[in-house]
Amino acid sequence: MHNFLILLMYILLNIFRTSRCISVSCAKRNMSFKYPEARRDETVKDSYFGTEITDPYRWLEDPDAQETQKFVDDQNAVTRPYLEGCVYKEEMKNKIKKLWNYTKVSAPFRHGNRYFQYRNTGLQNQSVIYVQKDLDSEANVFLDPNLLSEDGTVALSGTAFSEDGKTFAYGLSSSGSDWLEIKFKDVETGKEYDEILKKVKFSPMTWMHDNKGFFYGAYLDQTGKADGSETKSNENQKLYYHELGSDQSNDIVVVEFDDPQLRIGAHVSDCGNYLVISATKGCKNNLLYFAKLNTEKISGKLKLTEVVGEFTADYEYITNDQNIFYFHTNKNASNYRIVSINFDNPVESEWKDLISEHSKDVLDWAHAINEDMLVVCYLQDVKNILQLYDLRTGNKLHDFKLDVGTISAISGKKHHKEMFYCFCSFLTPNIIFRVNFDVNGSIKESLFHETKVGKFEPSKYETRQVFYKSKDGTEIPMFIINKKGLVNDGTKPCLLYGYGGFNINLTPSFVVSRLIFIENFDGVYALANIRGGGEYGDNWHNAGRFGNKQNCFDDFQYAARYLVENKYTNVDKLIIQGGSNGGLLVAACINQAPNLFGAAICQVGVLDMLRFHKFTIGYAWKSDYGCSEEQEQFEYLYRYSPLHNINLPKNGQYPATLLLTADHDDRVVPLHSLKFIAELQYKIGKLASQTNPLMIRIETRAGHGKGKPTSKVIEEVTDTFCFISRALNLTFLS
Repeated sequence: MHNFLILLMYILLNIFRTSRCISVSCAKRNMSFKYPEARRDETVKDSYFGTEITDPYRWLEDPDAQETQKFVDDQNAVTRPYLEGCVYKEEMKNKIKKLWNYTKVSAPFRHGNRYFQYRNTGLQNQSVIYVQKDLDSEANVFLDPNLLSEDGTVALSGTAFSEDGKTFAYGLSSSGSDWLEIKFKDVETGKEYDEILKKVKFSPMTWMHDNKGFFYGAYLDQTGKADGSETKSNENQKLYYHELGSDQSNDIVVVEFDDPQLRIGAHVSDCGNYLVISATKGCKNNLLYFAKLNTEKISGKLKLTEVVGEFTADYEYITNDQNIFYFHTNKNASNYRIVSINFDNPVESEWKDLISEHSKDVLDWAHAINEDMLVVCYLQDVKNILQLYDLRTGNKLHDFKLDVGTISAISGKKHHKEMFYCFCSFLTPNIIFRVNFDVNGSIKESLFHETKVGKFEPSKYETRQVFYKSKDGTEIPMFIINKKGLVNDGTKPCLLYGYGGFNINLTPSFVVSRLIFIENFDGVYALANIRGGGEYGDNWHNAGRFGNKQNCFDDFQYAARYLVENKYTNVDKLIIQGGSNGGLLVAACINQAPNLFGAAICQVGVLDMLRFHKFTIGYAWKSDYGCSEEQEQFEYLYRYSPLHNINLPKNGQYPATLLLTADHDDRVVPLHSLKFIAELQYKIGKLASQTNPLMIRIETRAGHGKGKPTSKVIEEVTDTFCFISRALNLTFLS
């Protein structure tokens, strides 16, 4: 009886709280809402080069304040009932779980005399690592992250086997945070070592070839919380050497820089005699150094030799042949090239092209295999091409036959005579191919594994790539996926996705939720490869950086116009979606063209463009966005910053808008979304014409997205579909 009374009081309390925050009135498809009253402090002001800007919700930047927590609770009290009120919710969730429930496996990867592979039976929160002696023997569980937490919120994040394959280093992240703890495991016995490396973030993991020690990056000087819920900037990363079997307190600083914002990358060379060091301040361009590793015990800082001392280009280590090192770079090559550098004389004038820049195709990455070969992946009109080259001459040896799609993973080491690669597309789940290299030079390629997804029939759907003109006449590629036999009559709902930043490519991939949208909403899915990404190399990226950022928003809005004008959909049924930098894209577009969209899904977005650089790793994004502390950059940031450009729509209203964030997102901290929704509800939510919902979903024990357990992913997709269904009055077809 006592428990029943407690339950009854809880229900009544929530009914009361909800009734205070939301009022419902009849409308054709929407409700009018009364949003929580959030305190505005108009006294908080900043001056930027003579422009005074008020920041009334600055208090929401403190995640630990009771007032912030109350704001979160009040917002959830509006959003949860709306999502729970979707009549299709259980049907949606069951459909998603059913299609999601298929076996997923990674390409095998060999270390020492064993093969390892990630496997997921379908709905496991985290994939499990299996081990086997050879590819035909029984596979046994090597490490199951699902046993590390009841709710699946502890995830693997970074792994490294020692050169002999006998010791396994692995990073663990909790609740989606970027912070890691590194642990060590004996491969033969399964025994865990005692030491745990803490305060690790954005870290390389690379072993000395004597198998005794390990290099990693950490912020051991950072004070205060380090669990992902803090907002403090991450500064003063150092590279440490850890000797296996010792306590972290004994670890040795081997590399550090004076600039507190530099992040350090490290890679022990394939020969084991060098440590290649990269240092980056942002997300573009890096410095390059190396240190010679001798057999003596490491006891202090390494002596670094400078190869590149200015932030002018990107350099990524591929492999080396003794003192000749090979790097993937965009130095004087917008579409990238592979250069060889003699570390005995690393001056730039002595560098040589191994594979020169292609006139059109982008050299995306390269991987060493079979001692003297390079597997090279190109991007041609947003589709991958895979080729084999001679490492010493740069001559092409072989073309791998691929359908239109993406090489999503590759496995194999330089000294291995076999490799595996994974292929996928919008309608093709993971296919794994095995390639064997014979001593006579012949190449044998075979199908190793083909993923089957329930009753999914790819023949029922079709994919096309179109090119449309943006505002300035630039042609932008876009993929469109729909059921076969689509009649372009402008009646279908359409989900348009974009990113457009940080040189990131959006290539074809198999995503269950997209297929459910197409099938069960009878919809169309579109993926726009707008400027700011890397789909056409460095020039494409630069066309969406700094003062060119408006190109990204124009490209996305013109993608929407194309879809409407060609009658794939209409503005009332057009949904836009993006995450992180893509969340910025979505928010900027609904500010600039609110009448162009029916709904907007803004996930973990960067929304305060004047203060983003002050929190966690935000300063690294200045390489794409610029910084409000520079006058010219302030002026263009202020022109599009979503938080500062919420204005009354000239006609109609804002589209139905759902923001998604998480309490342990220490990449794009939740304050961006909290401040934006507060301002949006204050300025727009009170309008009589605004019947479309303006809501936020705040996840707990989750971060920016990486490592999110399957159960939480399914819940998020379900809630997103519920929002779309209710806001646009869409039927979820059985």
